[in-house]
Amino acid sequence: MVSNAKKELVKKLSKAAIDHPVVGVVNVAQLPAQQFQKMRKTLGAKGVTIVVARKKLMIRALEASKQDNILKLVEKMKGIPGLLFSTSNPFVLYAILQKNKSEAPAKAGQISPKEIIVKEGATSFLPGPIISELASVGIKTKVDGGKLAIIADTVVAKEGDEISENLAAMLKRLDITPMEIGLDLVAAWESGFIFNAKDLAIDEEEFNNNIISAHQWAINLAVEIGFPTAETLPISIAKAHREAIAVAVEAAVMNDDTKETILAKAEAQADAVKTEAKIE
Repeated sequence: MVSNAKKELVKKLSKAAIDHPVVGVVNVAQLPAQQFQKMRKTLGAKGVTIVVARKKLMIRALEASKQDNILKLVEKMKGIPGLLFSTSNPFVLYAILQKNKSEAPAKAGQISPKEIIVKEGATSFLPGPIISELASVGIKTKVDGGKLAIIADTVVAKEGDEISENLAAMLKRLDITPMEIGLDLVAAWESGFIFNAKDLAIDEEEFNNNIISAHQWAINLAVEIGFPTAETLPISIAKAHREAIAVAVEAAVMNDDTKETILAKAEAQADAVKTEAKIE
């Protein structure tokens, strides 16, 4: 028999799914309890609610909400799943979670979240058994100035690889912290659409630069075709003025804007003739 507490929780989660335009699925398997509580508080201040409950209860809540396509989130639940409820769009939600992550050392058995590269260069290691230990994880070294140096950039793990005990120990000795502590947004639902985490990973700086470039291209095109707007008219008028002066100079039409250029041009031509004719 289902307890009243469980029924109330399902009802509460179902209402949250109806009341919020965005529902996300997170995996908290790798998040220590202390960091989880800290993240919950941080997200709460930004209007984001996180709930971790039994998977069956969360599924029932999503079913009871009867939101279009929301049950697709069930397929995305993995590890220790939780639900996020937000009024922000999925991209903002993903950015919030990413910005609140911190680096951490790798542990044996963990799955690499990204490609791990050990960079070429000097180390603090003296020659000895460490040479074979580095070689065991694919890192080639040489002796340089009495200490070991890594010969070339080396990929020691690809995204999705399980990290071995040897590799975890070596990364720690090299002071490389490839793991991230934080909430992993697996997927998000918004108005019937499902966004996977990779769909939401946007380089904000690159995005802003693209917007700036697109704006500049649009202005350049509008100026080129003579399309008048508040932004293009000053540029178009200045361009037309420059072109008019160039035509007037070429046609030797004297006015306040062209006389100095025409006289300078005539003087230069006269000097050229004198030089060619060898006239002193």
